[in-house]
Amino acid sequence: MSTTPTEVLAFPNIKAIISDNGTAEVIVAGNSRLVPAGQTLQDLRDNALALVVAEARTLQRPVRVGIEDPEGHGELIVHPGGNVESVSYEPRSGRRRTAAPAGTPAAAAAEVTDTTPAPRPAVKPEPAQPVVERRPWPPLVGETALAEAVAPAAEAPQQAVATDAPVTRRSLKETSFLVSAPVLEPATQGWRGTLTRLGLRMDPSEEELSEREDIRTVSQHWPGPRTIAVVNRKGGANKTPTVVMLSAILARYSGAATVAWDNNESQGTLGWRTEKGAHDRSVLDLIDSSTELLSPSTNAAEIAKFVHHQTADKFDVLRSDENEEGDHEVTAEEVDIAHQVLTRYYRLVIMDSGNTARAANWRRMIDHTNQLVVPVTAIEDRAEAARLTLQTLESRGGHDAELARNAVVIVSESTDAKRSMTGDALKRAKAEAQRIADGFEPFVRAVVRIPYDPALVNGPIRYEALQPATQRAWLAAAAAVAKGF
Repeated sequence: MSTTPTEVLAFPNIKAIISDNGTAEVIVAGNSRLVPAGQTLQDLRDNALALVVAEARTLQRPVRVGIEDPEGHGELIVHPGGNVESVSYEPRSGRRRTAAPAGTPAAAAAEVTDTTPAPRPAVKPEPAQPVVERRPWPPLVGETALAEAVAPAAEAPQQAVATDAPVTRRSLKETSFLVSAPVLEPATQGWRGTLTRLGLRMDPSEEELSEREDIRTVSQHWPGPRTIAVVNRKGGANKTPTVVMLSAILARYSGAATVAWDNNESQGTLGWRTEKGAHDRSVLDLIDSSTELLSPSTNAAEIAKFVHHQTADKFDVLRSDENEEGDHEVTAEEVDIAHQVLTRYYRLVIMDSGNTARAANWRRMIDHTNQLVVPVTAIEDRAEAARLTLQTLESRGGHDAELARNAVVIVSESTDAKRSMTGDALKRAKAEAQRIADGFEPFVRAVVRIPYDPALVNGPIRYEALQPATQRAWLAAAAAVAKGF
C-alpha cells in the first residue's frame, strides 16, 4: 500500500504499541504514556488513539504514528480533530479475529485516502465461525473521521481489484511542506527565566504570557491610519501624560510612524512635557504649509520641519500654538486640514485635547476619531467630569455614541498629592482608584488602572524613566486601546 504526500508533513516520533499481555503504551519522543491494562484489544486501541489525538492537538498539526499490536503493524496519520487520513497495515501471518458475538458492533476501519488499493483475495466463509478481517485503530467515538465499515466476508465476498486500476494522486496545489507547530519561546522573566539562562529550559509563567500577548497586540500594523482622541473636560485628569505614554508604547513596539498632536483650542501643555526640536513651529505653521505638504512632489522628510521628534521614545509631537497672546483658536476647518496632512505622513495620530467639549476643534476632533480614551485620576471631580464627557458623547448618538460605548478609561492614582501620602492614606487612594474603575466598567469597553509613579508628575515624560510596574500597566492600557482598531 503506497503512502500519500501528506505523510511527509507528519510528526514522526510517535509509536503506539499494544502487547500480547493486554497492556498498551504511546511513546512520544522517547517518553512513554501507559494505557490502563485489563481492557479489550479494541479498548486499548481506542485509548491509545485518544492519546495520539491529544498530542496532535498540542502540536496543532497531523502526526504520523507507527502502530504495533498482536494482529499486525503499520502506520497511520491522525489530525488534531481526530480525523484518520491515511493508514497502511500489514497483518501478522496466521493472525485473524473471529466475528464479534451477537449484539457487539463491528469495528470500523479508517478510510484510506489518496492511495492505490492493493488486491485482496476473496475469503471463503466458514459456516460455523465466519471470519472477519479487521484493520486496527478505528475512529474515536464522537470524532469526525473518515471511516468505512468492513462487512463480514460471508455476507459480501470481496473481489480482487484489477491491477491496472488508476492511481489517485493529490494535486500539488492542495498540499504544502510549510506546516509547522507554533513555537513557545522559553521563559525570560523571574526564576523561570533564571533557570532557562542556566540551561534548564522553562515555560513562561501566565504573567509573562499575558505580557507577550499585550506586546503582540500593540506591535500590529493596521490598514489605513488610526486616530486616538484623549479627552476629559476637567484639567489635571492626566490627559497629556496619557497621550505621551500611548504614543511612546505604540511607536516603540509597532514601529509605525506616530505623532502626538496637541489639539488645544489655544495653548496646550503637550510641548512642555516632551522634547523640543530645533525650531519653534506649531500646528498653525503646518496648516499654513498644508498645500506644499500635500503636494505629490513633497517627500516624507519635509514633515520634520513642523514636528518635534522624541529621540528616546521614537514618536513626533505637533505642538499647539504657543502665542502668549492666545489670540487664535483652532477652527474645525483647520482641524480637517491638519488631520489630512498628518494622516498622509503618519499611521497613528494621538490627539491631546482641551477642556471644552463645545469648542469647534474639539467636536471636529471627535469626527476624525477611531478610538476614544478617557483618562481620569482617582479624585471625585475628575471622575465626574469624565462621566459627563462620555454622557455628552452618548447623547449625541451615531458615531459619537459608538465612541463612548467603545471607550477605554484609564484610571491613574493621584499624582502630585500622592507624594506626601503614607500608610493609610496610600491605601485609601488605591481603594478610591478601584472604586472609580469599578464605576466605569459597565459602561465602556475597557478600564485600566495605572499606579502612581513620580516620573509622571513633573517635567518631560519618558517611558524608560517609569518604574517596571508602571511600564507594565501602560502596556496593558495601550493593548486595550489597540484592540479597538
